[in-house]
Amino acid sequence: MAKLKIVIAGAPVLREVAQPVERIDKKLQRLLRDMAETMYAADGVGLAAPQVGVSKRVVVIDVGEGQVLGSEGCLSVPDYEGEVERSEYVECEFTDKTGQRMLLSASGLLAICIQHELDHLEGILI
Repeated sequence: MAKLKIVIAGAPVLREVAQPVERIDKKLQRLLRDMAETMYAADGVGLAAPQVGVSKRVVVIDVGEGQVLGSEGCLSVPDYEGEVERSEYVECEFTDKTGQRMLLSASGLLAICIQHELDHLEGILI
C-alpha cells in the first residue's frame, strides 16, 4: 500500500464531477487500499478519489464508533471547519470493492460522512 497525496482546495479535480467506475479490477482495488491508508494517516473518517487527484466515483469511509459533530472538516481544506446542513439519515446503493451491489441505511456520523464524500464526487467542497 502507498500513502497518496491529498490535493488541496484550488485543484481543478475537486470541482469536477467524477467519472463512473467501468469495472472493478486490481488497479481499482489498489486505489481503494491506498486511499484507506491515506485516510487513516490523515486521521480522517472518509476520503473520495478526487481528493487524491483521481476523477473516479470512489470513496472509502470508516467512522468507527465516532459521534456526530456539530461542524465538518475536510482533508482537502486543511485548518477549516464549518457548519454544514446534512440529512440525519440516508439510504444508498453502492458497489463494493468485489463488485457486489449493496444497500446501506445510515444515520449519525456515517450518514454525514457519506453525504460529504458523495459531494466530492459531484465537485462540491465543504
